[in-house]
Amino acid sequence: MSKKIAIIGCGWFGLPLAKLLIEKGYLVNGTTTSRDKIEMLSNSKINPFVLELSENSISKSITEVLNNVDVAVINIPPGLRRQPNKNYAGQMAQFVPYLENSGVKHVLYISSTSVFEDDETFPIILDNTSPNGKNYSAQQLIKTELQFQNSSYFTTTILRFSGLIGNDRHPAHSLSGRKNISNPMAPINLIHLKDCINISKLIIKNDVWNETFNAASNFHPSKIDYYTQACENFRIPRPEFNIQEKNVGKIINSEKLVQKLNYKIDKPI
Repeated sequence: MSKKIAIIGCGWFGLPLAKLLIEKGYLVNGTTTSRDKIEMLSNSKINPFVLELSENSISKSITEVLNNVDVAVINIPPGLRRQPNKNYAGQMAQFVPYLENSGVKHVLYISSTSVFEDDETFPIILDNTSPNGKNYSAQQLIKTELQFQNSSYFTTTILRFSGLIGNDRHPAHSLSGRKNISNPMAPINLIHLKDCINISKLIIKNDVWNETFNAASNFHPSKIDYYTQACENFRIPRPEFNIQEKNVGKIINSEKLVQKLNYKIDKPI
């Protein structure tokens, strides 16, 4: 019998992951916050559900979403740029009792390498480096990771993506033409959507649980070099950087993931 997967959040990353898993023979329940997307999910052979979530409540549909599911992929971005005071950890905590009561064996929680603090020394961040982010967003992510890891009812793998690119998303477009951009000498940490999808598939396929992975390409030129070239490649206005201030940053090392999954992360373009 095929594994049954629940993908909580069928958006930019979750939707193509669901499609790939279905192609590989998995059964997939998928959630969206928009009723307008139900037909689209259904047409993609995803069993669709509308799921509404707050820090105090979650839709009753979550019980059906998790019914007979082996693996739950939790992929709900924090959205803290638009809502800087949002209790994201409180929202994510709503899932835990339902996961524990459902019989779900494994959770793949999609997090971010922003849980690590930038520093003037550009530290190399390994998979066993303890998260040390001090801002509110990082603290919310760290708390959420622990909420899933601390449950004894299921095993959790934390997958932290670095800056995301792919399809219609590339940071060069948002930086194009901007002035006075900070940290020009900081190294970039990026990963392509197709790598995010393939890594997630391998974790599920090979039952790689109770792990923590940082995911970024092993390609870390400076921001000023990378984004200047990227904007030239896209034929859009180049950004201008502030070269007077001190630079802070970090280098995300994904060697553990590469070795454990026998997977090569491509250079972002």
